[in-house]
Amino acid sequence: MIEADLTVILPEIVLSVFAMLALIGAVYTEKDKLAPALVWVTSALFLGLGIWIGMSGDGSNAAFGGMFVDDAFARFAKVTILVSAACVLLMSQEYMSRRDLLRFEYPLLVCLSVVGMMMMVSAGDLMALYMGLELQSLALYVVASLRRDSVKSTEAGLKYFVLGALSSGLLLYGASLTYGFAGTTLFSGIIQTAQSGDLSIGLLFGLVLLASGLAFKVSAVPFHMWTPDVYEGAPTPVTAFFATAPKVAAMALFARLLHDAFGNAVGDWQQVIAFLSLLSMFLGAFAAIGQTNIKRLMAYSSIAHMGYALMGLAAGTAFGVQALLIYMAIYVTMNVGTFAFILSMERDGAPVTDIASLNMYSKKEPGKALAMLVLLFSLAGVPPLVGFFGKLYVLRAAYEGGLAWLAVAGVVASVIGAFYYLRIVYFMYFGEEQDEGLDKGRSPVLWGFLMASAAIMVLGVVNLFGIEGAAAAAAATLVN
Repeated sequence: MIEADLTVILPEIVLSVFAMLALIGAVYTEKDKLAPALVWVTSALFLGLGIWIGMSGDGSNAAFGGMFVDDAFARFAKVTILVSAACVLLMSQEYMSRRDLLRFEYPLLVCLSVVGMMMMVSAGDLMALYMGLELQSLALYVVASLRRDSVKSTEAGLKYFVLGALSSGLLLYGASLTYGFAGTTLFSGIIQTAQSGDLSIGLLFGLVLLASGLAFKVSAVPFHMWTPDVYEGAPTPVTAFFATAPKVAAMALFARLLHDAFGNAVGDWQQVIAFLSLLSMFLGAFAAIGQTNIKRLMAYSSIAHMGYALMGLAAGTAFGVQALLIYMAIYVTMNVGTFAFILSMERDGAPVTDIASLNMYSKKEPGKALAMLVLLFSLAGVPPLVGFFGKLYVLRAAYEGGLAWLAVAGVVASVIGAFYYLRIVYFMYFGEEQDEGLDKGRSPVLWGFLMASAAIMVLGVVNLFGIEGAAAAAAATLVN
C-alpha cells in the first residue's frame, strides 16, 4: 500500500530530495560558483518532470487515504507550474548574477515552493491543502526579500509575510469550521455533507473563510492589497515568478476545493466568486491607469486577469473549469514574455521600471518593440491574438453558466483595461524623443523568451497548441 502511495507522489519526492541534497552539497562547496549551475539543473529538472507528468499520467489515483489526488486536472496544472517556473528561473540567472543576488538558496527556494504548489493542486484533504499552501508561501516570503540591502525588498517580504499570515489564519479558521460541521477533513467526505439548499450555517461560514484565504493567494479584490507593493519591491525575476506559477497553483486549488468539497452546493458559492471576479476586473482596470511603474502596472494587470479567470470558476460547470485552465495557461505564457522584456529594461546597466523610459523604443529595437506590442495587445484581449481566445472562453463559460451580467461586465472591464496596455504601445511608437534611451538588450535568453512568447500569441490562434483537449479532459475529472 505504502509503495503505491509513494509511486503517486514520486515527482514531489524527486524535487524534495533534490532540494535537500543540493542544500547539503552547498555546505561543502563554494556557494557562489554553485548558484548558476543550480539554476540550470533545477530548470532542467522542472522541464524533465513536466514532460514526465504530461506523458506518463493516466487515469485518477489517490494516495494516503485520499489526501493526495493525482488526476488529469492536477497533471495539467503541474505541467503549467513546472514549465513556467523553469522559464522564469532561466530568465532570472543573468539579471541576478549581475546584481550579486544569485545565491544558491534562490533556485532551491523556488524548487521547494514548486513542491508546495504541486501539493496544492493535488490536495484532496484540508490538511494536505494547508501543508502545500504553507510550503509554497514560506519559500515565497523569503525570495520576496532576497535583496537584503534594499528597503523596498525587505518591506515587500514583510508585507507579504504579515498579510499572508492573516490569510492563513482565515483559511485555518474556515478549515476548522468545515471539519467541525462535516466531521471530516477529506473533500470526498465534505461533499456528502455540503448539499445545495441544505448547507448548515457553520459550513457556509467555513466555505466563505476558505474562499477568503484562497482569494488572497490569487490577488482577488478585496484581498489584493499586498500585490502592488510586493510586485514593485521584490527583485524583478521574483516578481515574474509571483506572476506565473503561484497564480496557477492557487487558482487550481481554488477550483479543486469548490468542486471536490463543495461541488454539490454551487448555488451557495457561485455569487460569492462572481462578486470577487467583478471587483477584481474593475479595480485592476481602473487602478492600473495611473501607474507609471511597469511592475506596479503588471500587479494591477494581474489582479484584473485573476478576475477574468474567476469568471470561469464562477460558472460552476465543467466548461467553466476548462475555460479557467485555458485562460491560466495563456496568461502565464503572456507574462513570461512580458517579464522577459521588463528584465531587459536597463539604462547604463541599472534596471529601469518607469514606463516613460520606453519613449520611441521602437526606433532603437524595432523587433523587441513589435514583440512587446503583440504581448500587450494579447493581454488586452485584442483579436485575433491568443489572449482574445482566453477571454472568449471565460466570457462564454459565464454566459452559459447563467451569469450573463458578469460576462457583460467582463467585456466592459476589458475595454477599460485596454487603455493602459495601449499607453505603453503609444510610448514605444509615438512618445517623445529622449536623449538617454534604454540600453540595447544584450541577453539572448531574454530575447528568446520574448520572441517565443510573442510567436505563441500569433501562431496559437490555429488550435491553441492542443491545450483545449487537455483542459477539457482535466475539467471532466474535476466536475462530474
